[in-house]
Amino acid sequence: MDPVIIVGAGPVGLTLALALARQEVPSVVLDDGPGKDEPRLARTAVLREDTTALVERLTGAPLDGAGVHWTGWRSMRRRQVVRHLVFDGAAGEALDGGDGSGGYGLGVGGGYGLGAGGGSVPGAGGAGTGRGSAAEGAVGPEGADAGPAPLHIAQHVLTGLLRAALAREPLVKVAVESRLDGVEQDSSGVTAHTRGPKGTWWRGSYLVGCDGPRSTVRKLQDIRFPGRTAVERYAVAALRTELPWDGEALLHRLPPWRTSGPSAGEVTARPLPEGVWRLDWLLPPGKDLVTPELLVGRVRETLTGWTGNATPAYELLDTGVHTVHHRLARRWRAGRVFLAGDSAHLLGALGTQGLDEGLRDTDNLAWKLAAAWHQPQGGRDALLDSYQEERRAVVSARLRAADQMLPVVRGGRGLRSYVPGSARGHDTLLAEGHLGQGPLGGPGTYAESPLAAPEEEATVPVATPPGAPVADVTVTAEDGTFVRLRDRLGRGALLVVLVAPGTGVWARRHWMSAGIMPRLAAAVTALPHPAELLVTEGYPGAAPHTVLLIRPDGHLVTAQAGVHPAALYTATAAALAAREPTAHTS
Repeated sequence: MDPVIIVGAGPVGLTLALALARQEVPSVVLDDGPGKDEPRLARTAVLREDTTALVERLTGAPLDGAGVHWTGWRSMRRRQVVRHLVFDGAAGEALDGGDGSGGYGLGVGGGYGLGAGGGSVPGAGGAGTGRGSAAEGAVGPEGADAGPAPLHIAQHVLTGLLRAALAREPLVKVAVESRLDGVEQDSSGVTAHTRGPKGTWWRGSYLVGCDGPRSTVRKLQDIRFPGRTAVERYAVAALRTELPWDGEALLHRLPPWRTSGPSAGEVTARPLPEGVWRLDWLLPPGKDLVTPELLVGRVRETLTGWTGNATPAYELLDTGVHTVHHRLARRWRAGRVFLAGDSAHLLGALGTQGLDEGLRDTDNLAWKLAAAWHQPQGGRDALLDSYQEERRAVVSARLRAADQMLPVVRGGRGLRSYVPGSARGHDTLLAEGHLGQGPLGGPGTYAESPLAAPEEEATVPVATPPGAPVADVTVTAEDGTFVRLRDRLGRGALLVVLVAPGTGVWARRHWMSAGIMPRLAAAVTALPHPAELLVTEGYPGAAPHTVLLIRPDGHLVTAQAGVHPAALYTATAAALAAREPTAHTS
């Protein structure tokens, strides 16, 4: 089989190449640049827990030293804590948009509820407490798990780590100074032509366009890219200075020194390593030129406003203007050609992260391409089609949520019309996008996926609904070692996890031949796709002897009570879009 051709050597394209290599699929990355990225501290990315883990798994390197995990998210309008969100300052407008008599609660699971006068209220996703006074109180139960912090990392650092990992990978070839200008496909593969000093023809089994907003691949396939232009615009500066908040990101929605409009002064600060901060100022609508004098003025007045004294010493390292567009490609697949990342979608308003979604595209697509590549005659069209159906639906919902919330948050209107019967603060809507929660930022769930398993008599509910990413619990691998569940993902194999309390204190050889294990092991061996059998002491919401079937990208297929070989086989076939048994070759 010919390699997969990947057009574009940004984070999405490089991640896809690594993900395919981990599943023994060769690829060629067409890089129209020189093979290295210009250092730009004003061009950064925010990665959620799942995408951070994906990059760490593929590169084999922890990202803690390359970026900064936020220990908190601070808003200068009121004092509250919501997971990694900290509101600080004077209590502003009532969160329900009324007279302040209504309370507000956010459950640790992400649910919202109303209280009276700041009393305790249960949120839809867990227990919560009301707003209370400005000087007191945290939203969410005291001592509750704050959850994972987002990672803030310079994009050139991220691509440098990915390139270093690719340099050690024999299954990946990176062709620099290779700009795509033609694509042809037939029943057995794709032919691509590049121009430049090393212009030539390339032959591949599939081609994936990861070549950004102006995607040549998308244009060559005549795929429309409708949406909204310049939804929001930000002035950006990266500088080295000392701020009062160690390791916390900061959101100041209505600074008192900026009074020219509801969005004139909103500023965000995110920490980077070595005392560097990225500051973003939301610009008013229009195309006014952002001059160096204007930017320096913003820096000085913001730093002075935050410290309350004279402008602290700072070193301006990089500047720029970031314009947010909202666009969604009509199709993400055209025969053997696919789109991923910014070539397929653009988003970024209200704290949403386009790169984060692009990395999730690669995680979804890689295992499906690998299955098709290893079984070229296996009729994998339905499985490949599911990439567009799953990922486009998730991103479309994200864009729709942002478009609905934008006039509410930016216009300053009340929120009752958006969520009838509840009160949701503007700060909280922004926090969802910035922290990866709710409809703006939470990991996508493929609830309506064509790969969904049918409901069986053996099916049982657990804390993770079908189609959602699984929890990262400790599991016992086949060699008897204890590992994180997430470490076993991305290898092309399905995961079958048995919940068996007490097994952790015994050597694997003692319980592999006891109880239901022999029957489960036989059922796993008979599945129509390679699968790894793992055991865990416990899983959220799962009773003992629950069997979980998990896709290679970490989304739950089904949970079943006990060992039911026929039901497990049926669920596996559904997850592969194969209703009939298929033989796997590699």
